[in-house]
Amino acid sequence: MNLVAQGPAMTEADAAALALVAEAKGFRRAGERAFRFHNVERSSKIAPWCAARQVDHAWIPEGRRFADLKLLALDMDSTLITMETIDELGDCAGRKPEIAAITAQAMRGEIDYPESLRRRVRLLAGLEASALQRVYDQKLHLTPGAETLIAACKRHGVKLLLVSGGFTFFTDKLKARLGIDYTISNTLEAKDGRLTGKLLGHLVDADAKAAKFSSVVEELKAERHETVAIGDGANDLKMMALAGLSVAFHAKPVVRAQASCALAWSGLDGVVNLFE
Repeated sequence: MNLVAQGPAMTEADAAALALVAEAKGFRRAGERAFRFHNVERSSKIAPWCAARQVDHAWIPEGRRFADLKLLALDMDSTLITMETIDELGDCAGRKPEIAAITAQAMRGEIDYPESLRRRVRLLAGLEASALQRVYDQKLHLTPGAETLIAACKRHGVKLLLVSGGFTFFTDKLKARLGIDYTISNTLEAKDGRLTGKLLGHLVDADAKAAKFSSVVEELKAERHETVAIGDGANDLKMMALAGLSVAFHAKPVVRAQASCALAWSGLDGVVNLFE
């Protein structure tokens, strides 16, 4: 296995120190703040060393190349973008604390996601539909490293799937802006210029995310090892379990525990660094 270590402040001196801890024969740079150690034995010393220095580490099979991928899927809220869109809509409605508390419970897997979403959407009833555009214009920001990751996908012909328990208004705009190939998300109902507090059509939950991932994999005729899935919440886990590499991105403990690897301090460009 290769050990990939990276972090926003990691230096070559840190890599040399980690090589001693890992008993690695050497290392090479995998990115500006990322280093790859070839043929390293797993050791219980590595994780605490990295955690103490805010360094992400991952065990990746030898020979995994980004150019060999066919599909990369990622969640939207708190993954591709820095915020939870429903929380910010709740702010516009004066209900942000209530909505954010339900969001946090759902992402930790403490309450049923479909029911949590319906409860949060009900709290938006009466909000002007124009608030969605205000949130997009004023509060939506891409996660650091997102553009680097997307550029790498386009350079190597890797298809992009954006999955979200959030809303079509935002996924549609990001699809057009970033050139994303596939999306799935929920649609808010609006009447007379205001949100009704209801959703239209089928609710996008963990099962729907996984089903969409599977259908795109089938369309692309991709093998499992040619796919990556990135998420942060419990409702991403079923999709992530289908991928050749699953990445828990600044994620809840339940997600980190089940993913192939986790990025807690690096940006989304850190996903590119995992591959040769």
